[in-house]
Formats: sequence, structure tokens, C-alpha cells
Amino acid sequence: MNTNLLLQNALNGLAIGGVYAIFALGYTLIFSILRIINFAHAAVFTIGAYFTYMLTGARFGFNGLLANQALPFGLPFPLALLFGAILAGLLSVAVERLAFRPLRDRGADPLLTLVSSLGVAVALVNIVQYLVGAENYAFPDNALGTLPAAINFGSATQPVPVRTVQIIIFAVSMLIVIILTLLINRTRTGKALQAIAEDVTTASLLGINTDRLILLTFFLSGLLGGVAGTLVGVSVSINGPYFGIAFGLKGLAVIVLGGLGDIPGAVAGGLLIGLAEAFVPPQYVAYKDAIAFALLFIVLLARPQGLLGRVAVQKV
Repeated sequence: MNTNLLLQNALNGLAIGGVYAIFALGYTLIFSILRIINFAHAAVFTIGAYFTYMLTGARFGFNGLLANQALPFGLPFPLALLFGAILAGLLSVAVERLAFRPLRDRGADPLLTLVSSLGVAVALVNIVQYLVGAENYAFPDNALGTLPAAINFGSATQPVPVRTVQIIIFAVSMLIVIILTLLINRTRTGKALQAIAEDVTTASLLGINTDRLILLTFFLSGLLGGVAGTLVGVSVSINGPYFGIAFGLKGLAVIVLGGLGDIPGAVAGGLLIGLAEAFVPPQYVAYKDAIAFALLFIVLLARPQGLLGRVAVQKV
């Protein structure tokens, strides 16, 4: 492999790894607070992409209840991405109210909550299919405005072209990671979330509005899922209502690889898996999805707590 191809694969790997990181952060936020996995996050990821597609004014296909329908207006892509992500966040809040809070109020076993979120995910995906069909949807060619299709990171004689959308994906991913890290570590809200993660009951006794902050956590999780879904949709199109399932499984691998509940670990795990997939030889590209889980298996043999996870201390 020559240097140019090496650089191109590395840049592409960082871009897709950034998407994995954003998606996995949605899982991580909820797990760090409630110690449960929200399987509905993959459905929110998918619907977030559809929300943005709809807000750009693009027309749906010829199947489903909304066949051949479009909004009477179209927003510029950055605004569509923002409002689509907000709608995805609100959808995640609705999922919390329907699937999580009733069970939490009854003190139900976490396994029941997991099954409940899985049921909501299946229901949401089927609703999407009923509304817009199962066909692929590609964002308009002018979604990124007048930006060039690719940027050359090499020279005229030895070009290293990287798609502009890949660069945008990586930049947005890193910006989100920085903002989220500052929110958690430098604000009172972030400190309150850390207190809830330690002990919900104690945090409540200390005057922290745990219910409101749990809602905020689900909103942020859905927001991240909506952004990730849109970025993938712009890059490779929205591949039907079930296209979030593969990312859902990959996101689980990322958070376990990085360390359950660890934000820097989720970022490191996402980037590592993205880079590993980018360097799969072309003749084995059909097996690249196995890379994430093979890498997970190898790392967990050496570090069962994940790359940046800490060994849990059992108090007796």
C-alpha cells in the first residue's frame, strides 16, 4: 500500500469512525445515567435521517402513506440537519416517557426495560416503513451547497482525494465530542448528571431534579442519533427503515470496546473501529462488519473493562 492510499484510507476511516463515535455516545449517555441499553436508539438514528431529508423539501417515493409527498418549503441543509436532530431528540424523549419511565417508577428489572426499548424500536421502524416505504432515499446533490465533491490532500501529480462529505462528517463529529465533553465536565448540569450516574436516589435527596435531567439525557442522546443518521444518509443515502440496525450493533461494540459508560472511551472505540474497517482489503470488503466484533473480542481478552474503562469496585 503506497503512502497516498494509506493517507486516504486513514482519513476515510476517521470520518466513519466519527459517526460511530457520535452514535455510540447516545448509547453511552443513557447507560452512564440509568445503567441500561436503549435499543430504540437505532430507530431514532434512522428517523433522524428521514426528518432531515423531509426538511430539505425532498419528495418521498411512490410507496407508503406519504407517497409522492413533500413539504411546501425546503430548508438549507445545515438548518435541516439542526431541526431534524432536534426532532430526533424529542422523539427520544417520547420513547423515555412511554418505554422507560413507567417501568422505572415501578422498580422493574432492567432486563424488562431493555425488552421494552427493543419493542419500541421495532414499532418505530415499522411505522416509518408504513409511512414512506422501504426504498432508498438519497439527499439532493446540492445538499452541501457549492462545496466541491472532493478535496485533494496530496499534490497534482500524486492526488489524495477525499470526499468533502467525509471531511464534514469528521469535523462535525469532533465538534460534538468537544461540546459534549465541556457540557459534562464544566457545567453545573454536567456535574448533576455525574451525580445521578453515581446514585439516583442520593442525587434526588440532594435536591437535583433527576426526572428533568434524565429527560435531558434522552434528548441529547436522540439529538446525537439524529445527527449521526443524517451524516450517514448524506454520505451513502438512507438505505431503508432498517439501515440503523447495523449501526446499532456497531454502536454496542464501540461502547463495550471503549468502556461502558465512558465518553472518551466511546470516541476512541469509534475511531479505532472506523480505521480498522477502512484498511480492510477490497477483496474482503464483504466481511468488514466482522472487523468490529473481532476487534472487540481481542481487546476484551486483554482488558475486560474496555480500552478506557475502569474496573468496578465492589463494596461489601
